[in-house]
Amino acid sequence: MNSGSSLRVEALNPPNELPAGRTVLAEELQDDFALVQLDTTFVTLLSEISALEPDHSDGRGWPDAETSRAQKIELFLARLEPVERAIMATQARTIVGLGVKARHAAYVVSEHWDAPIEQIDWDARAVRLLIEAICKAAGVRLPFPSKAGR
Repeated sequence: MNSGSSLRVEALNPPNELPAGRTVLAEELQDDFALVQLDTTFVTLLSEISALEPDHSDGRGWPDAETSRAQKIELFLARLEPVERAIMATQARTIVGLGVKARHAAYVVSEHWDAPIEQIDWDARAVRLLIEAICKAAGVRLPFPSKAGR
């Protein structure tokens, strides 16, 4: 798990929103129902963790508030771990399920989106391009959509 990446979460697909321009067959949702449910929980927890990210716009920090925020983040990460393990352990049967697994993989290796693609090593580039292709085919947004275009 990459706990630092959880703080970089931005706008994700709302839990029950179908991907734009894509019709998901009922069989697809049924085959990967467990993964879709896990994804809903995963996205919700990431959004909640993201909401705890400190606002440093005023340049001031409150030590007690920072400690409390860090403790809350740790609690969310503890709740996130079993969801992540279940996503990894559950077999994808359709492109929908594969998209769920790709979104999770992007979260785990989020450092691959820290630099423009031309500036990352070959292995990271291969992983990043594969994850982006799967997410695009599945109609799933990455957990950090503004970075995907770099």
